[in-house]
Amino acid sequence: MAPPPVLHSPLLAPLPGVRHAFFTRNGGVSTGLYDSLNLGRGSKDDPAAVEANRARAAAVFDVGPERLLTAYQIHSSTAHVVEAPWEAAPQGDAIATRAPGLVLGALSADCAPILLADAEAGVIASCHAGWKGALGGVIEAAVAAMAGLGAEPARTVAAIGPCIGPDSYEVGLEFLDRFAAEAPGSERFFAPGQGADKRLFDLPGFVLARLRGAGVTSCEWIGRDTCAEAAAFFSNRRAVKRGDGDYGRLLSAIMLESVA
Repeated sequence: MAPPPVLHSPLLAPLPGVRHAFFTRNGGVSTGLYDSLNLGRGSKDDPAAVEANRARAAAVFDVGPERLLTAYQIHSSTAHVVEAPWEAAPQGDAIATRAPGLVLGALSADCAPILLADAEAGVIASCHAGWKGALGGVIEAAVAAMAGLGAEPARTVAAIGPCIGPDSYEVGLEFLDRFAAEAPGSERFFAPGQGADKRLFDLPGFVLARLRGAGVTSCEWIGRDTCAEAAAFFSNRRAVKRGDGDYGRLLSAIMLESVA
């Protein structure tokens, strides 16, 4: 079987000593709702299939699956610094390291996965930012964890991978009210929805604003909408609309290369 197809960020791709990949739903062994590269251990997929898929993803980085690290994501603002493979994933939504050969991953299925790197300092991070985590400060926590390892926000490059796009994310007015109260000025990321009581929320736009507010001015969204592109990506919102009962998880990952 050929390696899984991956997407890349034009901002991250040129960085020396840094490898990254945004995986699609294709190129794995899972079947049914999880067809085919489901990386989510929290899904109801066959665990053996998930582990086989994780091994395939790790192989893209030329490492074993034990070096592919994903946290037990809880929509928090918790960031962890990691120096070696772990046996049990800690709860949290961001991971940072300066250790070469560790693949830091973020799992998602509409939430915004963020990969960050300061190539000069040799520091990287992955971050899972749904609306709750983004509003609660997970992006700032990831940047702070990197700074603790010697990175500088002004030198850091960040890319948001496939996530729900601004044309697909319809929410209620209570959602807008919460953002207006907790993040004044964020109203600009809401557009009219299909009814007077609905709004469309620009999650990648909001995440980019939070990155820039944290000092990471070199940042981008790769422009792929998980909800709208069923053949390419898993989507929680699309699964709920269809009544599927569950959904697969995508992986976005980054690694520092070992110095020969």
